[in-house]
Amino acid sequence: MTKMVDNASSVEIVEGCRLPVLRKNQEHEDEWPLAEILSVKEVSGRKLYYVHYIDFNKRLDEWVTTERLDIKKLQFPKKEAKTPTKNGLPGSRPSSPEREVRKSLDLNLQSATPPSRGKTLPTPAECKLNVHHPCLPQKRKVESVPVATQVPPVTPVPSLPSSAEASQAAVFPAVRDTNTFKSREDHDQLASLTTNGTARRIIPSQPGRKRKANCGGADEMIKVLQYNKPQSASVFLPPPEDSQDSSDGIPTAPRMTGSLVSDRSHDDIVTRMKNIECIELGRHRLKPWYFSPYPQELTTLPILYLCEFCLKYVKSLKCLQRHLTKCNLRHPPGNEIYRKGTISFFEIDGRKNKNYSQNLCLLAKCFLDHKTLYYDTDPFLFYVMTEYDSKGFHIVGYFSKEKESTEDYNVACILTLPPYQRRGYGKLLIEFSYELSKVEGKTGTPEKPLSDLGLLSYRSYWSQTILEILMDLKPENGERPQITINEISEITSVKKEDVISTLQYLNLINYYKGQYILTLSEDIVDGHEKAMQKRHLRIDPKCLHFTPKDWSKRGKW
Repeated sequence: MTKMVDNASSVEIVEGCRLPVLRKNQEHEDEWPLAEILSVKEVSGRKLYYVHYIDFNKRLDEWVTTERLDIKKLQFPKKEAKTPTKNGLPGSRPSSPEREVRKSLDLNLQSATPPSRGKTLPTPAECKLNVHHPCLPQKRKVESVPVATQVPPVTPVPSLPSSAEASQAAVFPAVRDTNTFKSREDHDQLASLTTNGTARRIIPSQPGRKRKANCGGADEMIKVLQYNKPQSASVFLPPPEDSQDSSDGIPTAPRMTGSLVSDRSHDDIVTRMKNIECIELGRHRLKPWYFSPYPQELTTLPILYLCEFCLKYVKSLKCLQRHLTKCNLRHPPGNEIYRKGTISFFEIDGRKNKNYSQNLCLLAKCFLDHKTLYYDTDPFLFYVMTEYDSKGFHIVGYFSKEKESTEDYNVACILTLPPYQRRGYGKLLIEFSYELSKVEGKTGTPEKPLSDLGLLSYRSYWSQTILEILMDLKPENGERPQITINEISEITSVKKEDVISTLQYLNLINYYKGQYILTLSEDIVDGHEKAMQKRHLRIDPKCLHFTPKDWSKRGKW
């Protein structure tokens, strides 16, 4: 280690250099991941380096001393060409990932075979799904036989329009036969149904009214044999990739044009570095994960103090104590629209309570990397979840949403503060956002892209909510229960694309003998029951007092 320090004194480490840096992993073992030097500063005659670990989350970025640097493997930054080139040709623009995705999609769409005029297939969202799980009594028990011996002609599996759909319109099994699925025309017809906008158009609903699900007719229901073991005669669709796009019509790359999505093209060194060392909020001290545009003079303080009721930021404890003598708030401003036990939700209008909304955005930006801060909070509503005790209503988390969303977003930003994470509050926020959508008579989806923690929370919520519905289905007239994706979407207010992507992520959906089948294995059922036993916090719709407003009819918010 001494040798490294000596080398550091002779070699000048500048911003942009890359080298291995010592850090502890989750098992508290030493590791040397590659890191990039973002900034260098000198404190008391000692140099400190701000490093970003390559392929690690930005919240792990930190200041390190020279002793933790492996100077032997130092990589100096490469000089960038004055004129970016593409394919070696001077003067041509460099290709961006977004442009490349669009180009590949255009090529795939142009090469798609036009729909045939023959037999039409029902859209997957309208097809009846037979639900089979081991808890229901078996009408007919069939012994499990390998696929090759039981079903000689292997049928292709048309893929559903998932939220992670790639450039292909269908997924085929590895084994193919000449006698499969009537003809290729049927498959091309399904591709056209899932890529043009007509077959999957969503009918807008009036506020407070539920839309009718476009359920498949009787001619779309085909009786199939159910098997005790899902691997017997079913061909499973592969789970989707980790794309977070939920779009109607043509599949696209993850949307980056939402109301609060950060434009990463303007990132600089300043915004890539954490600028706040510590935040004191009530009885908690929070260590920020990301940059937040607090005033420059406050970024040099060891601790930034916030009033936990109005979120006003001050520079010292004495200033905070003086502020608390004058602050009359003991809860967030706005209307309390939900209360059960110690949990309450407050609805805050971004226009009527601008200072609070801006302070809330500044605090949230410390823990959200993919969103940007808008000082114009007028187009947004903020729903703040609080926990009550004798001193007042303490903020636990919040989510914001647009007053008018053209893309059916019911959440713009969502955050549970670090002291309250891993306690079920995140799912409670998500559940509350969908309860509001149910009252509004709409289906909703969160604004993309989601953070890594946000994606995990939403996937878990969608899985539990959909499995809860499937487990509660009762057989009718001795037949297996049937449900359409439209019906699941109507019951839960979860957008159809999110329902489909969740079913594929759980690997539940099969296509067999012209019909989609949902097979719930014992492992899925047991895992779901264990998860629901741990989920103590739930939203009670009876405690919600909320009247949706039609913001489109208002001249001014």
